[in-house]
Order: sequence, then structure tokens, then C-alpha cells
Amino acid sequence: MNPILLKSVLSVAGLLMTGGALVGPAVAAHAAPETRNAASAETTDHPGGHRAGYEYQAQPNYYYCGPASTRIALSAEGKIVSQDELAAKLGTTENGTDSAFDITRVLNEYAPGRYKTTEIGSDVASKEQVEGLRADVRAAVDAGRPVVANVLGSAVDADGVGHSYPGHYLTVVEYKDDGNTVKIADPADPAVQEYWMDVNALANWIASRGYSS
Repeated sequence: MNPILLKSVLSVAGLLMTGGALVGPAVAAHAAPETRNAASAETTDHPGGHRAGYEYQAQPNYYYCGPASTRIALSAEGKIVSQDELAAKLGTTENGTDSAFDITRVLNEYAPGRYKTTEIGSDVASKEQVEGLRADVRAAVDAGRPVVANVLGSAVDADGVGHSYPGHYLTVVEYKDDGNTVKIADPADPAVQEYWMDVNALANWIASRGYSS
């Protein structure tokens, strides 16, 4: 069976590694999601870059990262949908959301034909897969369409801060340096809503899973 189709804890925020300190479960203590409006899609402060306008909202529990990331992506389309509605369509349970294919299916319910699923089926992303992700992020964000990625394990962001999940969804909302560096909107922790990451690091974080772009 394709590994990104395997039911797992892929959307359980679980343990979040921040600055070397292990804390969790992520955002489980928040009674309601935190919402914030981000910059417009036309605005970017970085050369060779572009930003998809979106509305940030944190996940309200440890297993809603799939619905939360999907909501962030759809908000860039001007579609504000509740996480509960998205969770029902995604089939999200306390075990999480099954796969990137479910995310793509639901995104296309609200934005028909806009999204496709790409798998990085190996444990380490190849040069071609990294370049494919970079091109997909650029094309999607340029079209005002954030990318929803399914990640596993640990990655270090551009500031040297580690992020670690036993399975998680997050949203790529901006790029700079022609797509070599990407900005992630992470629903797990409203105190750390966004961070930059090298596209190679993101591709290897996605490895064995997939993304919707």
C-alpha cells in the first residue's frame, strides 16, 4: 500500500519541537482557534518572491491540523469554512486525517480543479522531487493558492529552530529567492504562526508523504 495512504497519526500535532524543547500536545489547551488576517496576495517584501493572502487560524485540538491547514488554504480563495465542516468532509478522527489525497479532494470541492496531489514516496527527497516542490510552490502561490503539505518527523527552519511531529499538516503561503525559501503557516501553535524554511528541508520533511498544490 502506498505509504501516504496509510492511516497513522499524520495529522496529530502531538509533540512540537521548538528551540530544542519538547512541548505538547500542541494547542490542545486552546478552547477556540485563534484567527488572524495575513497580508494580501499582491504584497511581498522579498525579492524573487510572492505571498498568497490568507487568514490564519490555529487548530483547536491535537488532531485537527488537516482541517486547519485546509481552512488556511481555502481562505486565500476567499472561502471561509469552519474546521468542523472540513473535518467532516475529510473524515478526520482522533487518529487524524488519512492522506494528502483527502486534502486535495476536499480543496477541490470548494475550489474545483485547482489542486492536485504530489507524492514524495521515498524516505529522502531526490533532487528532482525538491525541484518539483519548488516549482509547484511557486506556481500555486503565484496563483493565490497556498500549498498544504503532509509532513513527518523533524525539520529545522531558516532560524535554526527545530519542529518535530509524529505526523502533521501545514500550509505553505509564501516564497522568496525564486522559491528556494518558503514560508510555512503552521496551525499547531498560535504563538509560532509562521516560519521560513529551505525548500530542501521541506521536501525531506514531506518525504514518504505528499502535498496538495
